[in-house]
Amino acid sequence: MKTDDVTNVPTLHLVCGKIAAGKSTLVSELAKTPNTVVISEDKMLAILYPGEILSLADYVRCTTKLRSALQGLIKDVLAAGSSVVLDFPANTIATRSWMKTLFADTSAAHCLHYLDVSDEECKRRLRRRNEEGLHQFSTSEAEFDLITQFFVPPTDEEGFNVKSAPSQSW
Repeated sequence: MKTDDVTNVPTLHLVCGKIAAGKSTLVSELAKTPNTVVISEDKMLAILYPGEILSLADYVRCTTKLRSALQGLIKDVLAAGSSVVLDFPANTIATRSWMKTLFADTSAAHCLHYLDVSDEECKRRLRRRNEEGLHQFSTSEAEFDLITQFFVPPTDEEGFNVKSAPSQSW
């Protein structure tokens, strides 16, 4: 199914991009589509694990639990005919493999929105985001560098419907 064919079908929207690439901003735009539910990892982690995510290992532990808890709900929402915008970073092959299970046995379409933004631009946006203090988590440039080393852009071999998102100043 082509990415342009997903407008009248329940669709799982996924977002891929480095920290501060504009994923959550794009999610806000996608959320304006009728009959669409947004599920935000950052918002849920901040509520469920306040003050507990202090390292990459903490993040992995907490998001693994969150993903396990949400998997059935996401499938149910898609099966009920609504679209889902999953505001979780689809930034590694392993994460995208999990995301593929969310629509594999459904009639839902999917679209992987890829934001290809340079490290320099992401760091500029990250500094601004940290200064504004409106995001659930503050990330240092050192943490950005640590996390970014695990980032893997999507490939055709993974079998996703990829749509490159414009590199705007979100």
